[in-house]
Amino acid sequence: MYRPKVNVVDDIAVLHGIMRERSFATIAAIVKGRLHFAYAPMAIDTEPGARGALRFHLARGNPIAELDDAEVRLGFLGPDAYVSPDWYETKGSVPTWNYIAVEGAGRLHRLDESGLRRLLVDLSSTQEEKLRPKIPWTLDKIGEERITALLRGIRGFTVALETLEGKFKLSQDKAPGNIAGVIAGLEARGDAGSLAVAGAMKEDWRPAVRASTGSA
Repeated sequence: MYRPKVNVVDDIAVLHGIMRERSFATIAAIVKGRLHFAYAPMAIDTEPGARGALRFHLARGNPIAELDDAEVRLGFLGPDAYVSPDWYETKGSVPTWNYIAVEGAGRLHRLDESGLRRLLVDLSSTQEEKLRPKIPWTLDKIGEERITALLRGIRGFTVALETLEGKFKLSQDKAPGNIAGVIAGLEARGDAGSLAVAGAMKEDWRPAVRASTGSA
């Protein structure tokens, strides 16, 4: 991922937070000499290793599902929004796009049946918790025969992350007045993506800032 220095964020806790919030990821891998993409929700594990690991499943018919012990790259796109140059105090600027992206890489390994079953439980329970006070849906509600059929149609994988990097393009290279103008413009626009980007622009997510202010 191309990352100008001003946009670099490598704080693992911050990146894991983005990945959990936007857990539907893009998977890229080479299969028989061709680049393939797949898309799947991820279970994010803080272990093993310094960068953690990801677990996901794919339909058996997906070309990437044929792989084992193969390199893959995984991308997570956080909030994004168009930025109008009319929001800047400084004139003569051009439009741009603010966004947050996280990218990781590692070697993909297949899960056994028990690991795949655990993955299905973890994926659903994480999302069901967000729907409370609704009583959470659980896998046992569909019965063992249905579960067995489901497991036959998918393959589960784990990827211990060897690299993990973030790009936060949030107007860090702009003057304070221009940054304030972008935040105000995004908040006035009012859609979910614009509000999320405006909020990220105001957050104390930079490690250097947190260290200097003493915040956690």
